Amino acid sequence: QVQLVESGGGLVQAGGSLRLSCAASGGTFSRYAIGWFRQASGKEREFVARITRSGAIIDLADSVKGRFTISRDNAKNTVYLQMNSLKPEDTAVYYCAADWRTPVRQENQYFYWGQGTQVTVSS
Repeated sequence: QVQLVESGGGLVQAGGSLRLSCAASGGTFSRYAIGWFRQASGKEREFVARITRSGAIIDLADSVKGRFTISRDNAKNTVYLQMNSLKPEDTAVYYCAADWRTPVRQENQYFYWGQGTQVTVSS
């Protein structure tokens, strides 16, 4: 059983930066691929970024490419989502998710989910 806890959300002005963290416990972290998703109010949850178990492969949604990066520190059981040049349309609850298989961009490919952290970008 893996528990995921997101942190680092908050209120930031457009053009600013935030770094989200996803801390895992209860399992061997390096065995899990991690994804970040977000859900804006009134919208469906959407894929943001993912990173494979070793960190060798990363994948970013087109909407965040060039502004967000994803990384992991397996020694600290943590995945990071660095968000730069934030825009009001990035406002959403951000979730991290984990799976031991080979998930890509679909929600149903991830078994474990965190509770989410709110990111609000003001214009």
